[in-house]
Amino acid sequence: MIVKTLLAALVAGLIAGVFMTAAQELRVVPLILHAEEYEVKEPAAEPPAATEGQQQHSSLNHSSVIGEMLSALSPVTPAYAHEGEHEDEGGIMFGMSRFSGTLLANLVAGAGFGLLLAGASLAFNYPITLRNGAVWGACGWLTVHLLPAIGLPPELPGFPAADLHDRQIWWIATIVLAVAGVYLIVLRDEILAKIIGLVLIAAPHAYGAPQPSDISSPVPAVLGAEFAVAALATTLAFWIVLGVISGYLNDKLLKSA
Repeated sequence: MIVKTLLAALVAGLIAGVFMTAAQELRVVPLILHAEEYEVKEPAAEPPAATEGQQQHSSLNHSSVIGEMLSALSPVTPAYAHEGEHEDEGGIMFGMSRFSGTLLANLVAGAGFGLLLAGASLAFNYPITLRNGAVWGACGWLTVHLLPAIGLPPELPGFPAADLHDRQIWWIATIVLAVAGVYLIVLRDEILAKIIGLVLIAAPHAYGAPQPSDISSPVPAVLGAEFAVAALATTLAFWIVLGVISGYLNDKLLKSA
């Protein structure tokens, strides 16, 4: 039964990944393309500044394996992070087109999230069904996207950001504490457990997310706000689809067992 549950989660994740790609094409990608127009309009940098930019880009390319995994789990996949940057080289991932690369990244992320959701339901002994699938999906979105976005909202290309390593540490800690907090609030009946859950959720925000020292950007702030809303909205839809389809498939498996 465990194998069937994980298989259902894998299928649901792949379906949700396809849905996520379509949602990004409609709502998120146009905003990224618009933001990149402001990057193109920036005046040419002096040679030292260009060298510094190349070094920064190189440091991102040689980031840790954890960094690559985290980028794949972000609300907007890396395929559009620097769209057009290597267009002349035939694509951004293994020579594929940008859309194909994004679709592949979303399929991998969807499958991973589906397995994580199924693993959580097995660990908590609280199965995902069609009736509660949307709630499971909403909890996943809350812990992985919304709560971390309070301190580190989704960012457009050209927006300033703090050190990558510091953001990764804060992001992971926030998600871990959010999962524990949501578990205590939703699945435990004790008042003390619910209070501890609220404290765990609030702790990383009380500590504060890492912020850049210079917040100047050529991209308008209103465009960044619109992008953050669109990114969070598409990820919410992704998680709801993932939870509902997982619940539907699990119900089918129980009836056939």
